Amino acid sequence: MSLITNTAAELAAKLAAKEVSAVEVTQAHLDQITASDDTYNAFLAHNDLALQVAADIDKQRLSGENVPALAGVPLAVKDVLVTTDMPSTSGSKILEGYMSPFDATVVAKSRTAGLVPLGKTNMDEFAMGSANENSAYGPVKNPWNIDKVPGGSGGGSAAAVAAFQAPLALGSDTGGSIRQPAALTGTVGVKPTYGAVSRYGAIAMASSLDQIGPCARTVADAALLHDVIAGYDWHDSTSLKHDWPLMADAARAGADPTSLKGVRIGVVKELLSDATQEGVRQQFEASLALAAAEGAEIIEISAPHLEYAVAAYYLIMPAEVSSNLARYDSVRFGLRVTPENGGTVEDVMGATRAAGFGTEVKRRIILGTYALSAGYYDAYYGSAQKVRTLVQRDFEAAFEKVDVLASPTSNTTAWNLGDRVSDPMLNYLNDATTIPANLAGLAGISLPVGLAAEDGLPVGLQLMAPQYGDDRLYRVGAAIESLITERDGKPFWQHNPVFETAKAGA
Repeated sequence: MSLITNTAAELAAKLAAKEVSAVEVTQAHLDQITASDDTYNAFLAHNDLALQVAADIDKQRLSGENVPALAGVPLAVKDVLVTTDMPSTSGSKILEGYMSPFDATVVAKSRTAGLVPLGKTNMDEFAMGSANENSAYGPVKNPWNIDKVPGGSGGGSAAAVAAFQAPLALGSDTGGSIRQPAALTGTVGVKPTYGAVSRYGAIAMASSLDQIGPCARTVADAALLHDVIAGYDWHDSTSLKHDWPLMADAARAGADPTSLKGVRIGVVKELLSDATQEGVRQQFEASLALAAAEGAEIIEISAPHLEYAVAAYYLIMPAEVSSNLARYDSVRFGLRVTPENGGTVEDVMGATRAAGFGTEVKRRIILGTYALSAGYYDAYYGSAQKVRTLVQRDFEAAFEKVDVLASPTSNTTAWNLGDRVSDPMLNYLNDATTIPANLAGLAGISLPVGLAAEDGLPVGLQLMAPQYGDDRLYRVGAAIESLITERDGKPFWQHNPVFETAKAGA
């Protein structure tokens, strides 16, 4: 079997046993990127130093030095995270070619852990989108079907993992941008508790909602990466000082499905609607039935204010976008466009922002500026914040009754490229099931639980845990993943049509 079809945990074990070298593992994934990325467009930049980093790790290991458990395992990095050795564009023309003088904290932690950055992954511009069609550098294609979207904004990271270009990836999640692409590409994506992972060095979209998290093909692999990047960071004023348990231990404990006995799983009825595709509903209910057969208690939960979550989100988020993107002013860094006849600083700024920002970014800046304007602040932004508090209270009440909450990650499977480009409202509703967790600062995970009968595309199960309850996601998620594997006779990611080609090393 080709190296690229190994999980991160399997690669780490082989590297530790010196069965393979970090250079061999890295080269295998670079070869896969070279062979397939013209098709998927998952990467925006490649790391020219990847093989040198891998060679240094091999040298340390052979000399008998103690190296971290994941040393030599490749990693893809969403382009929202700044890096010193690769451009950081956030999928936008306004930052084309920008080189950061420092690494994002999660990138620095990954390097310290010996992970080998392969490159920067494609994304919706400034993380604004749910299909990865808003990138200034072209859309990402879904490895399950290249006519379909991979989800967004982190479609590049999810597609890279699904296409066996990388076993692990870093993503960001503002309203579902890790979890929703995971659902559409048959991978695992985790949004940690807000503040559990540093946002320092993440190019800001909406600061009270953004969260960095792991992408992988298995729950256990996601847990390994989570343990690397989590923890307090003084650079980030929202970072939590908390003694986090090891998520890898939770995933190992949950790998035995009998661990579900007595676990209370709440089904949020407001997150199941007429918009839920029938095949998605069937696989969602089937996964809960498997959990119930192992002794889990399935409880219907009502969270009435979730009905207003999308509306509140699309006032709060654009308001923060308007503030955060004001820094792209043509003066300090990034693109500068000078009008043909010259002009004032304001003229240059206007020309630069007109040329550098895409349509969706401009739309959200305008919406946010309007919501924050005099006379409308209380009516719109202030009211949205009140709804946010009500959503948080709904979740607090729910977690008094259950251990985790469940819903479909996405109400549909992946749709055709281009189908929803002209309808912003339809795109906004794509994240209806994932947005509430961001408003409340909760932890959430998406894991694949089956293929929809209508189209044979992946369906994601979303689990949500209260703040600081991230380990619950890994424990319950790993248990359900084990049940799905037992039912199907193989891990879910081996259903992926790319798998057979990747296994052959082609």
